Amino acid sequence: QVQLVESGGGLVQTGGSLRLSCAVSGRTFSSFAMGWFRQPPGKERVFVTTITSSGGSTAYHDSVKGRFTISRDNAKNTVYLQMNSLKPEDTAVYYCAARWDTSSVVTTRGFEYEYDYWGQGTLVTVSS
Repeated sequence: QVQLVESGGGLVQTGGSLRLSCAVSGRTFSSFAMGWFRQPPGKERVFVTTITSSGGSTAYHDSVKGRFTISRDNAKNTVYLQMNSLKPEDTAVYYCAARWDTSSVVTTRGFEYEYDYWGQGTLVTVSS
């Protein structure tokens, strides 16, 4: 059984920073490409960023490029999302997701169906 547990969400002012973590149970973490999605209030869940199983390649939605950084520590079975220069429009529930994929390059196109496991989400609220 693979479980994903996000943490690190909270309330932050515009321009502030937060770091989200997603801990993955099991001994298969290094076989997963990992992603972060977010769902703003009243809107659909959308892709934010992804990282390959080795951590060597990443991709970002245009709206977060230069502000957000995804990283992972395979020894700790954890993926991170460092969010800087936060804006009110970044307010959302943030979900991490795992996909069976050991490719050295990003192969996903940012669709939810491409991911096999999901966390329960953590709320990030950016006040103006």
